[in-house]
Amino acid sequence: MAETAEQRVLPRTLAGATVLQIVPALNDSPQVRTTISAAHALIQVGARIIIAGEYGDLVDQLKSFGGEWLPFESATMNPTKRRANAELLTKFIDTERVAIVHAKSASATWSAAVAAQRNGVRLITELPDLPRRRMWLATFYLGALSRGDRIISHSVFNARPMMKRYGIPPERISVIPRSLDLRHFNPANVPPERVTKLRQIWGIPHGARIVLVPGRIAPPNGHLVLAHAARILAKGGMRNVTFVLVGDDQRYRRFVGKFWKVAQAEGVDALFRVVGFHEDMPATYAAADFVAVPYTSAPIYGRVVAEAQAMAKPVIASSIGPLPENMITPPRMPEELSTGWEAKPGDPVDLAKAIETALALEPDDYRAHSARSRQFAEYTFSPNRAAAATLEIYASLLESLD
Repeated sequence: MAETAEQRVLPRTLAGATVLQIVPALNDSPQVRTTISAAHALIQVGARIIIAGEYGDLVDQLKSFGGEWLPFESATMNPTKRRANAELLTKFIDTERVAIVHAKSASATWSAAVAAQRNGVRLITELPDLPRRRMWLATFYLGALSRGDRIISHSVFNARPMMKRYGIPPERISVIPRSLDLRHFNPANVPPERVTKLRQIWGIPHGARIVLVPGRIAPPNGHLVLAHAARILAKGGMRNVTFVLVGDDQRYRRFVGKFWKVAQAEGVDALFRVVGFHEDMPATYAAADFVAVPYTSAPIYGRVVAEAQAMAKPVIASSIGPLPENMITPPRMPEELSTGWEAKPGDPVDLAKAIETALALEPDDYRAHSARSRQFAEYTFSPNRAAAATLEIYASLLESLD
């Protein structure tokens, strides 16, 4: 190298700095769309951005606004290939005077960490969304992830086991929720006739309100709890409400059969519609009045909570895993700011109470909840916000250089 890590002077601001982001491939995905948004923002503040990864559909978009692409195959568990990648990145970082390396995949982190340390540059890593039961299988990669100067997690829930396992102080963790395509999930883009057609297809009685339950019909998703809650609600006088279960109903057929047996035993089977998987989820959400997410096991992400709010739908969700982080709910926040309600996981009485509270909203209150839900989603799950939060991390690391 022309300069040692100790001799090299790194920039203290993003203007003029070179940033290297590493993704598996530049294919059209939520992660890469967020990466492209951050790349565009970096160009606008005068930085140079290089994205390393295999070729994908978004390479041309990256180049269109001045971003650069480095062909790079990082998705490997082969030790020889990882060492070769580390050598390649070490030379590239030195030659191109990279100031920040942001490894956005677990498989790239080991090589990126080695190269960043050799060059004395800042390293940012990103935690993968993994079920906790699988985390022990990824010890090697997770250990590398813990070496970042700053570590991005998509939820506090996801970060906690890493912080405990590797002794990571809270100040090194930055939480940036996964972003949504808010143009796709936008109630203004769903024509009323699409909603009317769906209600007809589902056989919804005239004037009935819909509580939508998105997600595969499977044991962890709380459908049996919902059947028991529906019985409580029906006994309490609930009328003109239909629960629509939208999602894969083929993988766990025995469980689907069990659900119907429970619903029949509770005398509420007529309140439910099982409609299978729908590709047009924006229209599906638009057809609903409320969205229920009664999970009994923590999901990896809980994307449906974000999607529902983006479609201006108030949400009733279990207080489990990352779900509460993606909502504004009492008593953590005042009722006048809420976008939904939490229920204890696996508790049909508490779930029934939350649904009853939602159904009891006056029209003006319902419209206010709906508007807040959309506003909250626009702020929290916007790709532009995720990009801005990422740039704040970059800037703070450069400003903190000794």
